[in-house]
Amino acid sequence: MKTIQNMFEHLNWANQRILETLQNVEVEDQPVRLFLHILNAEQVWVTRLKGMDSSQMPIWSEGDIAVCAKLIKQNAESFKTLLTELANSDLDNLITYRNSKGEEFKTSIRDILTHVALHGQYHRGQINSRLRADGIEPVSTDYILFVR
Repeated sequence: MKTIQNMFEHLNWANQRILETLQNVEVEDQPVRLFLHILNAEQVWVTRLKGMDSSQMPIWSEGDIAVCAKLIKQNAESFKTLLTELANSDLDNLITYRNSKGEEFKTSIRDILTHVALHGQYHRGQINSRLRADGIEPVSTDYILFVR
């Protein structure tokens, strides 16, 4: 359980670093749109993990950096609460959920939590690529920097 908790502490740290950068530079809409996608997906998954219907929640949406800041705070609190309530023995439990197309799936809590952490890291890399293309120094969000 400690490893998963560390992954989510890293996720929040990395989201904060991206947020701070996007707040302090002029960027086109695409990096913010990708960032909103990360944060929307986090909300969708935590909703599913709580056993609630997420089928009508957006994965892609329009918004600005202020919306991102609000979502980061909400998501960090939601995952912290969820992880505090989970026992190590719960991680292999399957949950049933429907995607936005209405298709039903069963996935373990462990696999969902791993997906959420990796999904965000993938898209933060895309954000960094766009920042670099715009002449802006990318944000280092490597896990090793977090643990140092």
